[in-house]
Amino acid sequence: MITLYDMPLSGNCHKVRLLLSLLELPYQIQAVDLRGGEQRSPDYLQRNPFGQVPVLDDDGLIIRDSQAILVYLAKRYGGETWWPDDAYPLAQIASWLSTAANEVANGPAKLRVHLKFGSPIDTAVAGQTADKVLGIIDRHLQSRDWLVGDSISIADIAVYPYLALAPEGGIVIGAYANIVAWFQRIRAVPGYVTMPGMWQA
Repeated sequence: MITLYDMPLSGNCHKVRLLLSLLELPYQIQAVDLRGGEQRSPDYLQRNPFGQVPVLDDDGLIIRDSQAILVYLAKRYGGETWWPDDAYPLAQIASWLSTAANEVANGPAKLRVHLKFGSPIDTAVAGQTADKVLGIIDRHLQSRDWLVGDSISIADIAVYPYLALAPEGGIVIGAYANIVAWFQRIRAVPGYVTMPGMWQA
């Protein structure tokens, strides 16, 4: 049985919930009380010494970090559609996983955490990072439907949540028409699940 250690308002957790749903994998959720400090408990730190969500437990196999969990699920359960054998698309997917963990996390995601949860950040730096990455992604999607290849991949799933949550960070996401069209394509995929605060048409 798959157990997801989860927090409902986390975009990183949403990535995993979304892929689990698209792959039609049964799983159970174990809520983690971040406000109460459960992530710092000795029991939880055995699962993830960084004290973060999400964590996936697949019959005793423990995987931490949302990007790593996406890779695991795609490779183990997704088949060629989700985890191609060709080195080039795999490298492209890896590059977008890195973008999700870096520019997206340090731009749109940080602005959201600041406005929604009151975390102190350098708003100028986060704003510049957000502007840059949103512009790059919008231009990338000008001539394609998906970030990599001809169908949705874990590249899209990794990048999507914190862009769809960007309005909670004060970003006018409607200014990026290609990103908005991409949102609509993702939302139309069978098995799509949303979360509170996400962009809606």
